[in-house]
Amino acid sequence: MTAAVVVEKQKLKKPPLEIHYLGDRVLRQPAKRISKVDDEVRQLVREMLQTMYSSDGIGLAAPQVAVNKQLIVIDCEPDNPANPPLILINPQINGYSREICSAEEGCLSIPGVYLDVLRPECVEVTYKDERGRPCKLQATGLLARAIQHEMDHLNGVLFVDRVNNSLALTEALQKRGFAVAAVKPVS
Repeated sequence: MTAAVVVEKQKLKKPPLEIHYLGDRVLRQPAKRISKVDDEVRQLVREMLQTMYSSDGIGLAAPQVAVNKQLIVIDCEPDNPANPPLILINPQINGYSREICSAEEGCLSIPGVYLDVLRPECVEVTYKDERGRPCKLQATGLLARAIQHEMDHLNGVLFVDRVNNSLALTEALQKRGFAVAAVKPVS
């Protein structure tokens, strides 16, 4: 069975969607569940993938392109045409590992800022695919981190809200012209 959504992994001069940046209110609103997976949702998935590939990203959440829906696209191997992207509709994390690890994260909504974030090493997530079928996935490493990062976007949380080193955070944001006041630390 072929994927319901197919896009070439290439950079477009003009991606179909506009990515919003730290400080924009759309990034702070909780996303709404998608009631029906239809052609309109699949078209949004296509456009999100094209926008993500065009921006050298490995993940993109709908709120980043000002669409208030629980939809995430992830591709940890954007240079590998044989590896299909992961499409998560209405994703829910049902379990986290006890092991926590620190790794550097970046975000298409905060270009040029890369900082360490602590997250669980493994997650178990349930979601619907682009055909609306229920799926379950256990993810580790970079994929687990990407899922958690993108799911934060669905709740109006950005990775900078989870950075513990406030000095490094302030420095990195100011260097790129972002307001430190736009950060909303999570407890």
